Amino acid sequence: MARYTITVRTPRAPHDAFSYMADLRNFAAWDPGVKRVTQVEGSGGGPLAKFDVVVATGSREMTLRYVTRQYQEPRLVVIEARSRVLTSIDRISIDADPGFGSLITYDAELRLNGPLQIVDCLLKRMFMRIGDRAARGLIGALDGAAVAS
Repeated sequence: MARYTITVRTPRAPHDAFSYMADLRNFAAWDPGVKRVTQVEGSGGGPLAKFDVVVATGSREMTLRYVTRQYQEPRLVVIEARSRVLTSIDRISIDADPGFGSLITYDAELRLNGPLQIVDCLLKRMFMRIGDRAARGLIGALDGAAVAS
């Protein structure tokens, strides 16, 4: 299993930060690995929202159907995508940061399914590079700064 976690301090109010992060259509604006996002159910973020997220995989693209698993506005959204190859679970939590705005913690877990788990160590290294690029984009999109863990 590969995991990437970042906490970003942003001047956005918690409700605004939550709305932005729960609507996966915004992912393409800050994650360079995301080519496009189409909402297939719901309207924006919500407990019944589903999104097709097209990600770059080398010279190819892969579509992952993300389903909202938990939606506790304005504090927590958990989304999950499962394919034959991998499972992705992203947990996004928002906390008020008194006097500034909010803290957004993005915790992404990626694991290979079935016999592919044997090459999990390669996935970890690759996922760290992908996560670092996405983190830089997220910090910029939120006018924020990374918080040391």
